[in-house]
Amino acid sequence: MIANRFTCRGIINTHLYHLHTHLRKPWRIQDMASSDMAAFREIFSKANNIAIITGAGVSAESGVPTFRGAGGYWRKWNAQDLATPTAFNKNPSRVWEFYHYRREVMLTKNPNPAHLAIAECEDRLSRQGRKVSVISQNIDELHRRAGSKNILEIHGSLFRTRCMSCGHEEANYNSPICAALEGKGAPDPEAHDAQIPVEKLPRYGPLRFSDTSLLQSDVFVL
Repeated sequence: MIANRFTCRGIINTHLYHLHTHLRKPWRIQDMASSDMAAFREIFSKANNIAIITGAGVSAESGVPTFRGAGGYWRKWNAQDLATPTAFNKNPSRVWEFYHYRREVMLTKNPNPAHLAIAECEDRLSRQGRKVSVISQNIDELHRRAGSKNILEIHGSLFRTRCMSCGHEEANYNSPICAALEGKGAPDPEAHDAQIPVEKLPRYGPLRFSDTSLLQSDVFVL
């Protein structure tokens, strides 16, 4: 799994970790994934710890680019190839332009009915003493903006930063994130790299998170 990290040089994308689910008991046939709605309702009604796992499809309904398939390119580069340590080390300015573009796009998007329904579910069940955890692959924070509170963003967030010098962490919604990136990041295949000097790129620390939601959940909703 990829996690976005911000360092004094810019973004570094690293393989953070693989989630290994250690269940409290061996899986039986009835424990396996199922799309049977009647069975789902019965299990859901009895579960006290629920994990809702979401991916790019949820945010796509809000108009957030998925960077998959035919639309998976920024300029002439495959977007997934840019989100790597190799790409950053080779051209940090280009990678920052790419992420700056993504930040600017996401700042214009709003939670859709799916985000709102999940947030409402969490709120309603919490008042019954039940726990809902949202485990999201998305980096746009739309779940948070919809009202979800117990969130694990396994790929991190484009809008949270931590100073490597003092350890201070804070949300960062600056637009642009630094002066040198203002007006940069156009996705047009004919656009030229800005070639911004490293010292003018943002300087932030690594994103950190930890959670045990996977280990504690009775049911997973995908």
